[in-house]
Formats: sequence, structure tokens, C-alpha cells
Amino acid sequence: MSYFILMIIVFILGYCCIALEHPLKINKSATALLLAVFLWTIYALFSGMYNHEELVLHLGETSEIVFFLLGAMTIVELIDRHNGFAIITDNITTKNKRKLLWTISLLTFFMSAVLDNMTSAIVMCALLRKLIADKKDRWFFCGIVILAANSGGAWSPIGDVTTIMLWIKGNITATKIILETFLPSLVSLLVPLTVITFMLKGEVVRPEGTIEKKETTLNKKQSNIIFFIGVASLLFVPIFKTITHLPPYLGILFGLGLMWVVTEIMHKTNKENYQRLNVSAVLSKVDVSSVLFFLGILMAVACLQSAGHLKLLSESLDKIGNIYAINLIIGVLSSVIDNVPLVAAAMGMYPIASAEMVAANPDLIHFVTDGAFWEFLAYCAGTGGSILIIGSAAGVAIMGMEKIDFIWYLKKISLWALLGYFAGGGVFILISRFILHT
Repeated sequence: MSYFILMIIVFILGYCCIALEHPLKINKSATALLLAVFLWTIYALFSGMYNHEELVLHLGETSEIVFFLLGAMTIVELIDRHNGFAIITDNITTKNKRKLLWTISLLTFFMSAVLDNMTSAIVMCALLRKLIADKKDRWFFCGIVILAANSGGAWSPIGDVTTIMLWIKGNITATKIILETFLPSLVSLLVPLTVITFMLKGEVVRPEGTIEKKETTLNKKQSNIIFFIGVASLLFVPIFKTITHLPPYLGILFGLGLMWVVTEIMHKTNKENYQRLNVSAVLSKVDVSSVLFFLGILMAVACLQSAGHLKLLSESLDKIGNIYAINLIIGVLSSVIDNVPLVAAAMGMYPIASAEMVAANPDLIHFVTDGAFWEFLAYCAGTGGSILIIGSAAGVAIMGMEKIDFIWYLKKISLWALLGYFAGGGVFILISRFILHT
């Protein structure tokens, strides 16, 4: 058996084990780590093409995302432990499930355009813990938060890793991506949101105060300080990247370091608070297993990229010919395979077309800067990951935080996410072909 086929079989088996985590009673993080090691081992032993520098390169790129996730989760946990989210929860007074669902969804949609979708999902997940006590109700809300975060990130140049990639490389511009994908992205959220609204009835039950709150002597001023510094740290990340051109994880680590200093000073005179609320204590509460899952699954996909599986997939898609169909398929695939290497492969296959290239071949008009192909690729890669819970960074983060079951999401959310995805895609095609004439 060819090692190439063997790697595909191993990936499928590992993916099935992740999907069946609950009945198998094997933590998905363990499966993801083993999957990554097995794939790289097969590639190294049987391919004859293994290059250690290639592995180090992939590890570096993956580590950037992992450290960003770890930093963001720690900042959110710090805000949570200091009761900082009370500023928001105290102002969300409705207990009506439908009203609350729309409030949370639209808030997430616009927040993820300013922050990135993963950070927004982490923040909103922590917020929902303060608003909803029942786990199953909270899972529904978390499911729509994943959709809202991915849809909101797709129309912003800094809302998703893939839009950042396209923006930095010059495939899209900030103004055009907002103007041309805002409405399709909004539709991709509104369709499943409307359906799920009718599935929810009654009122939510608010959780009671936590033990941590009772055992600490925090005043409102301290909670507010931590909240505003934490949110400012998250908002500062895209600004930091724009100014310095350094990776986002350095911005998030700067924010974490700043909050670490502030909390050390804030609690230095109160030993009881210090023991419970310093960063070292909070780190023990961060779900590291979800971070390790992210590391494993990204390194597994990276191995498929190195071995040529994703390149073969891209070449197969190229035979379709229709740019809209190609992007729709890429979006669906991004629910299984990380959208970053998929978009990277597409960018490698289709270079940005110059005026001279278009003059020689008018069909290349779709591949100029802000061409229909690139704009639709941003939409599809960003929103397609919502179809499965492990298809996006936002989904993986919430899956780790809330322990949402893969099969539950597949049964309750995936169909509506798919419906919203194609509805938004239809809106984009309509605008592109009949209004913009591209």
C-alpha cells in the first residue's frame, strides 16, 4: 500500500475517533496528538521526501496560533475570575431565550469583525456562562456564537486568519472585502439564526454566584479595571499587527504580560485574593487540553500539506472550471480541513492577475486584486468552517471550553449552518454576476 493512501486512511480513522469522542470515551486531544505523530512518522519513514526544516516551519506556524489561543483564553479567564463580565451581563436583563439569542448573535457578529473570530468566540462563551445555567440551552447559544463569529470574521480584513492572509498578500483590499461580503456574511448568519429561534422557547435560568466570587473580596472598581484592560488588550492586537507587522500572537502576549503586572500590583496587599486571582492560579483553570487538540489537528493537516495531499486536492478542484463552484467546495472542505492551508493552496494555484494578463486572457478578470474569486474565497473559507464544530478556530475553542459533543453539533447545528452558508453564497453570486458585473 502506498504511504500516500495510508496517510489518508490514518487521517480518516483519526477524524472518526475525534467525531466519536463521546461514545468511545477517548479525549479528542489525545486522538489529535496521536494522529499528528502517526502522520508525520509515516511521512518521514516511507516518503523519502521528509525534511526536518519543513516540520520546524509548520510547527512554528502552528505555534503562533496555539500561543495566541492560550493567551486569549488566559485573558478571558482573568476577566471572568475578576467578575469583569458583570458590566455586560448586568446590562443584558432579558431572560427570553429568543431575544437573548438575537442579542448575543449580533453582538458576536460585529465583535468578530473588530477582533478575530476565535477571540470573539472565547469572550462570548465566557459571557454565556454568566447568563445561562442549563448546559443544553447554553450549547444552542454557543452553536450560534460559532456561526456568528465565523460570519462576522469573513467580511472583515482582520476578522479571520484567511482574510488577513488575502489582505496582506494584496489579493483583496479592506474597503472591497467589507462592501462585497458584508451582506452575504450577514445572510449566512440570519438564516440559521431564524431557524434556531423557533427551536427555543421560554426563558433562561441564570446561574447562581460562583464560589470564587464569595471567597474573594473584589470591589467593582477592580473588576472594571480588569475588564477594560482585558478588552483593550484584545482590541490592541490588530492595531499592534498593523503598526509593527509582527505576528498577532506577540500582541496577545503583550496584553497578557500587561494584565499579569496589573494583577500582581492590584492584589499584592491582599494575600487571599492574590492566591486565587494571580495569573499563575488562573492558568491552572485554562483548558489546556483544547489547546493541545488544536496543536494536534493543525500539525496533522500540515503533514497532509507537506505530503502533497492538499496540492492534489487543489488541482482536482481546478478541473471544475467555475470559480463559484470551486470556492463553494473549498468552503465545505474547510469544515473538515483547516481553512488556512486550503486558502494558501488556492493562492498558490491562482496568482494575482495583472492588467496585461487580463488583456491577454479576459477570463482572468476574476483573479485581479478584489476579483470575484478572492472575495468569494474569503467568504467561503470563513463561513464554511461553521458546518462542523471542528471546522474553525472558533468552533475548536468553544468545543474545548464547553465540552460540546461533535455529534450533538452535527445533529442540531450543522444542517442550518450549511443552509446559511449556501444562502449567503447565493447572495454573493447574485451581487457579483448581476450587480457588479464581474
